[in-house]
Amino acid sequence: MKNTFGESVSVTLFGESHGKAVGAVLDGLAPGIPVDEAFIAHQMALRSSLSSLSTARRESDTVTILSGVFGGKTTGTPITFVIQNSDTHSADYEAMHSVARPGHADYTAYCKYHGFSDPRGGGHFSGRITAGLVAAGAVAITALAGRGIRIGTHIKRCACISDRDFQNIDKDIEMLAKLPFAVLDENRAESMKEAIAAAKRDGDSVGGILETAVTGLPAGVGEPWFDTLEGVLSHALFSVPAVKGVEFGDGFSLAELHGSEANDSFRAENGVIKTETNRCGGILGGISNGMPLLFRLAVKPTPSIYKTQNTVDFIKKENTELLIHGRHDPAVIHRARVVVDSVTALVLCDQLALRFGTDYLRADDKGEDI
Repeated sequence: MKNTFGESVSVTLFGESHGKAVGAVLDGLAPGIPVDEAFIAHQMALRSSLSSLSTARRESDTVTILSGVFGGKTTGTPITFVIQNSDTHSADYEAMHSVARPGHADYTAYCKYHGFSDPRGGGHFSGRITAGLVAAGAVAITALAGRGIRIGTHIKRCACISDRDFQNIDKDIEMLAKLPFAVLDENRAESMKEAIAAAKRDGDSVGGILETAVTGLPAGVGEPWFDTLEGVLSHALFSVPAVKGVEFGDGFSLAELHGSEANDSFRAENGVIKTETNRCGGILGGISNGMPLLFRLAVKPTPSIYKTQNTVDFIKKENTELLIHGRHDPAVIHRARVVVDSVTALVLCDQLALRFGTDYLRADDKGEDI
């Protein structure tokens, strides 16, 4: 029943949706890494529900750092992030504590925790718990940036509307960092917003596909077989609520190609080994090859919808119907993108520390830079 991920650099999540607070403990990060509280607040704002396209729940999401930071830099000891809950409407859940909401973890949580889990707002299974991931991830993103590694995620597809592909990846990542709604094509962004609003008016929800790019990652990161780079990333990315699929590079479409079409040819350019294409998504044999890391995530529609659904009372073991009330997102994909950036950063910090040592993540480290 652990809630910790990572070997050298680890993150532990705590809290429940309607409890006093949620948060995270980030452990194993090198000392001397800058902690920019303004950047943490910026990242938290990207996850927040401030627009009409999100839930009406309004949390300040102010992050309090209790330990592990002194003089604006990490000390090398565990960093504890706490985010208070204030805008909770627990009464919305009182009448359905034993009724399984379709698409939610109510029934599975009851089976695993024998009825002792907090059911309010999804408890520990709520997307609210990702607030701690984003706070910890902001520090990890800063650490990676000190090594020239940058991460960006955009909404590749939502409600059957597609954004353009990454083009100049570094410039696109820089642009995405400033966008509250992470779509590269402004016209497509408006169409997606309209589709989300239409689903909301109909009491329904929509999902989509997120696409992430990472630049600056050195070759040689990851392990063969059971701890491959894509395997470890997938393990962590599936922790993000609503994520139901992950593919790297051209993913499943590679199955339709011949080897002559699928292979990425190598070339040397100014002493640097590159590939002419990047269908493998920057990973070969489970190990980074120095090209941009590229992957996509399938994000399901928000399961809380304002329509009558068939379900069961799992204590009475009786069939029933459910019409959900309360405050819910018509889509979570635009809020999930910063969570994906954060999880990716935390995984890469862990993998780089395992490969090159903990102090590699210090921008002023004088060790060998592979």
